[in-house]
Amino acid sequence: MYGLLRFLKPYRFQIACVLLLIFGQTMADLYLPTLMSDIINTGVMKGDVGYIWRVGRLMMLVALGGTTASIVAALLSSRTAMGLGKDLRDAIFAHVEKFSLREFDKLGTPSLITRNTNDVTQIQMVAIIMMRMMVSAPIMCIGGLIMALSKDKGLTWILAVTLPILAAMVLLVATKGISLFRAIQKKIDKINLVVRENLEGIRVIRAFNRVNHEKQRFHEANLDLTETSIRAAQLMALLMPFMMLIMNLTTVAIIWFGGIRVDQGTLDIGNMMAFFQYAMQIMYALLMASMMFIMIPRAQASAARIHEVLATAPEIVDAPVTRNAGRERSHVEFKNVTFSYPGAEEPAIRNVSFDARPGEVTAIIGGTGSGKSTLLNLIPRFYDVDQGSVLVDGVDVREMAQEELRAKIGFVPQKAVLFSGTVAENIRYGKEDASEEEVRHAAEVAQAMDFISQLEGGFAAVVAQGGTNLSGGQKQRLSIARALVRKPEIYLFDDSFSALDFKTDARLRAALKREINGATVLIVAQRVSTVMDADRIVVLDEGRVAGIGTHRELMQTCEVYREIVSSQLSEEEIA
Repeated sequence: MYGLLRFLKPYRFQIACVLLLIFGQTMADLYLPTLMSDIINTGVMKGDVGYIWRVGRLMMLVALGGTTASIVAALLSSRTAMGLGKDLRDAIFAHVEKFSLREFDKLGTPSLITRNTNDVTQIQMVAIIMMRMMVSAPIMCIGGLIMALSKDKGLTWILAVTLPILAAMVLLVATKGISLFRAIQKKIDKINLVVRENLEGIRVIRAFNRVNHEKQRFHEANLDLTETSIRAAQLMALLMPFMMLIMNLTTVAIIWFGGIRVDQGTLDIGNMMAFFQYAMQIMYALLMASMMFIMIPRAQASAARIHEVLATAPEIVDAPVTRNAGRERSHVEFKNVTFSYPGAEEPAIRNVSFDARPGEVTAIIGGTGSGKSTLLNLIPRFYDVDQGSVLVDGVDVREMAQEELRAKIGFVPQKAVLFSGTVAENIRYGKEDASEEEVRHAAEVAQAMDFISQLEGGFAAVVAQGGTNLSGGQKQRLSIARALVRKPEIYLFDDSFSALDFKTDARLRAALKREINGATVLIVAQRVSTVMDADRIVVLDEGRVAGIGTHRELMQTCEVYREIVSSQLSEEEIA
């Protein structure tokens, strides 16, 4: 939790005001029992009505001042805690945006969501409690002890017996609770994971009639969280009745032994009432401390999880000194590239070398798991190579600024990802200031105008989150239009034509050839018909380059390519 204290710096003035106000309220609370004892001992016992009115008015002013300070402190502490939560969420989101895909794989999307929501909420709650209680609780406890001693030393043995018992109980419960609350946060991650998978995969779940299986998965995760939460709640529930028992026994003891001393004439009744009030204030201070100890373990677990995210350094960062692109534009080259995913036993690609030249279409084809998409992910530097180098415009991508590198690239991922908004907004995601003519032209080249014109509102038609109100082919065409509108130097199509029919695929590739204007195009595809007309075809087999050339050249020289072609085309089509 201490690692997050830097986020409180902007709120130092507000925190100081809260602490001063709470200090004033606490001093007022400590002064009131003394005024009350004076009224009883001097005003009531001696019948001095004027004294009662004078001290009574002072009590009213002190009580009003303490109440006002408490209200203002509550307002300021709430605003400070909410501001802290906002800053934490902003910091987590901004830091996560810098992560490479390796960090996402390591921490997991469901866990990152929980840390930026539930864990931040725990920090907010404990921040409010600590600002309001970390000053008042110790002052009230120590001040109450001093004031109680000043009223009567003979009864302080009661506090000497009860206070250590209470303190030991609070410490024991807090120590036991830390491990349980850490486990609770992990189990919340698990529920988040199950729910997320269920919602995203609902079509598959229903298609395979696995609804009951998913219900059972959620039930098990939910039951696991419930049982752990119940154990934590039972542990914390022990604290309150135990404290109430000690407080009530303390009250009985003060009244019992105080009454005896009053009867003996060694203690004034006003002082006994004041001693009783101070004892209750001390007990209340310990009750506040117990609430802090209940909240702190859970907040501590949440703070550790948030700190883990903020302390995770992205593996892919800009070099201390970056290089600008060379004279050679729109040129991509792989030199003896080898890359392995974290934890993999074998490299995904090995010793891959080829180049993609401006104004040409370079296609990459191969079997499933041969490393086609991996190659494309290395160009925008989603991952860094283990060996070799990937060059863009003659410069190693690791030596270029990431922003400059990715500004050159129009990327269409294997899974078409759309955002909630309109059709035009999704296309403009590639170029924020694109004009209506540029948006329309990109849609025409992507062969998307036929279905956009049929949508209610056209380019103003609403796209649901994830594009769930569009078909697979429609989503792919909008993703392609999004890349085309920015007119990049390098186009990367990662199996982006798989959901298109052959006629649309052919029209799109023909329009794309007229559009590239000196740009480099790399296409990953499974279908031979998509890559046959490419200027260069790279054939991958188990992460290695099995052949490079045109369709005709590879038919004569590459056995792997011939097998792929024969599996998809008839003899007449091959001829």
